[in-house]
Amino acid sequence: MNPSTFIGILASIILLAVVMVFSAEDPMLFLDLPSLAIVLVGTLAATFISYPLSEVLRIFGLFATVMRNEKLYTQDDMEELVEISRKWMGGNLRQVEEALDQVRNPFLRTGVQLVVDNTPEEDIIELLQWRISRLRAREHAEAQLFRVMASFAPAFGMVGTLIGLVNLMFLLGDGDMSSIGRQMAIALITTFYGVLLANLVFKPVAVKLERRTEQRVVLMNMVLQGISMMCNKRSPGLMRETLNSFMAQYQDEINDSGSSERDYERG
Repeated sequence: MNPSTFIGILASIILLAVVMVFSAEDPMLFLDLPSLAIVLVGTLAATFISYPLSEVLRIFGLFATVMRNEKLYTQDDMEELVEISRKWMGGNLRQVEEALDQVRNPFLRTGVQLVVDNTPEEDIIELLQWRISRLRAREHAEAQLFRVMASFAPAFGMVGTLIGLVNLMFLLGDGDMSSIGRQMAIALITTFYGVLLANLVFKPVAVKLERRTEQRVVLMNMVLQGISMMCNKRSPGLMRETLNSFMAQYQDEINDSGSSERDYERG
């Protein structure tokens, strides 16, 4: 499991458990299956209406992606690219083909194969940039799916609250305060579920997917830079230094961005 995802899930469970145990006489008051069903089923129904079936069915796979400790083999891809470039510069096409069969990154494999096939650099760059754009668009749509669900969940929480209030109105004439109190609690718990699911499940998953896309795009751009240098027959040593600098600059930009945001907030 992804360590940060595990820590987030564990922290949220502990927080909710502590709040329920110490803030309520009966923690079971926070468990109401009809209210939870209204939020979950309503959110899924609205999502099915909004998106094609094939896209909605990917929700479960995307949840698994967020939970999985997925690694990007940036250093391995860099070393493979440099080594293949060295063999390419040496004119040993057989060794290049053999090394290409061992490459795990399909984006890198495609780029190197096009270089080996003597495809013009402009065509290679155009094709690889198109693939980067397609990946960014596809994965942005996946993250957006969860952002839309995050907007639906509180709305259906309010629907459940309204249903509870309608039931409450029928009880006001009887004057039974215990029944009125129970109905009010049930009415409010649906809003609680909606807000909880939106901010503790759907939005965090969307952010995690967006961050994953950013990391993958950076890796693909690094490979793109290496393929361009390979087309121009740059030395493998220069390629390694350039790609290392590329990744270091990316990390510096992230840190600078974070510092600027913190300075702005303090200001």
